[in-house]
Amino acid sequence: MQNDDKAASRRQYLTFLLASEEYAVDVLSVKEIIEYGEVTTVPGTPVHVRGVINLRGSVVPVVDLAVKLGREESPLSRRSCIVIVETGLQGERVVTGVVADAVNQVIEFSPDDIEPPPAFGTGVRLHYLDGIAKTGGSFVLVLNMDSVLSDEAHGAAAAAHPAELPEPASLDAARPVETPA
Repeated sequence: MQNDDKAASRRQYLTFLLASEEYAVDVLSVKEIIEYGEVTTVPGTPVHVRGVINLRGSVVPVVDLAVKLGREESPLSRRSCIVIVETGLQGERVVTGVVADAVNQVIEFSPDDIEPPPAFGTGVRLHYLDGIAKTGGSFVLVLNMDSVLSDEAHGAAAAAHPAELPEPASLDAARPVETPA
């Protein structure tokens, strides 16, 4: 019975490379993997947002995950791809593409296989990580995509609902109020 419980608690993760480091995301958040193709740049977006793609009629933002995690932008190669993930924001599901240098494999980890992230040394913000898993002689950083993409998801939600954005301050609001003497 105990072996059945361990097998039931195992989860699958997609592993991929970014700047020669291996990362993993819960396979349940991955919608699909597509070949890196034409990405339309959008002026005024953060440096880690490469632009948007047309995914079967939907506009999907594409995030350079290496840059988002503080690494150098990886040069594109024939193995470069876009991993389409679905993340949660305030009860809504948001689809985003993330650039990966290469996809490796789908691997299973049990909760015991994933250690809490160390307080230093990973070079990745701790709230972006669910932990670190050991595979053979190497380590895999297990990302929490909801945390990693929360600001992009918030920006996408704000763009979809501009009426909910606060009004910009008017010039009159910046002027001092004159009181009669």
